Amino acid sequence: MDVQVAAEKLALLEEAAYGIRRLSVEMITYGKWGHIGGAFSMAEILAVLYFHVMTVKPEAPDWDGRDRLVLSKAHGSPALYAALALRGYYAVDEIYTYCELGGFEGHTDMTRTPGLEASGGPLGMGLSVAVGMALAMRFKENPRARVFCILGDGETNEGNVWEAAMSAAHYHLDNLIAVVDYNKVMAKGFVWDEMAIEPFADKWRAFGWDVVEVDGHDLPALAAAFHRARWVMPRGRPVVVIAHTVKGRGVEMAEFNYKWHTHAPDPATADLMLRELARNYGREERGYSRLGEPEVKEDFYGGE
Repeated sequence: MDVQVAAEKLALLEEAAYGIRRLSVEMITYGKWGHIGGAFSMAEILAVLYFHVMTVKPEAPDWDGRDRLVLSKAHGSPALYAALALRGYYAVDEIYTYCELGGFEGHTDMTRTPGLEASGGPLGMGLSVAVGMALAMRFKENPRARVFCILGDGETNEGNVWEAAMSAAHYHLDNLIAVVDYNKVMAKGFVWDEMAIEPFADKWRAFGWDVVEVDGHDLPALAAAFHRARWVMPRGRPVVVIAHTVKGRGVEMAEFNYKWHTHAPDPATADLMLRELARNYGREERGYSRLGEPEVKEDFYGGE
């Protein structure tokens, strides 16, 4: 089915993706830790989900009829924190509590941050949590709501992912939509060198899932893929959207570069990154908002 997205909505989604990338750099630089590569690769995915697909109420985060999103690749939390801020769950300035005591955790902590549905950290666990949520929604006879679970490609090396996949098919959870951020790069190299996962789509089909493959940076294609997954394809089988993405998409030095899997730029590098992002999006050039500020934060080990 060809689903058209209005030009105004596409402009909104592009602005959201830009904002997610920009805020991710800001908070990772300020917090001195984080995962830029994996945050950038799912910017369009989060933009389409939160600003087009998912039914949520930021003013009532626990509304029972909401869609749920579980970020299994919880190290990508800056992108999710940015999306939630832009969607109105909390003030944008709160992102600067990232990696501070009492602030937003480096990995998701649902007890601290409005809009988070699950805590994360150990990889391979999120799909199990999402299966439980989807099954509970089935018992509560909530047929419209969906559970979305974003996984990393390298994360699917873990056996628990496939146990959860088998369970979802067994219970016919067609209210569950897994989304794989297939950015091809893990912490120390390319997926096919560390632990190859192809033929990837065939694996999901073998476990009883329906599969949609899409360019994870193409906003109209993502919108159409999620429309199919949500409204057209449910037939007693869970659905996985395999989103082909680029690690570090949007900043040349980070693209397909495992060295930017876990790395916080210094303020000068962040300034260059944000100016490049602005140019790539055709926006007025803006650098790092805190460039030149006195360094008052303590580092991770307590020194100045």
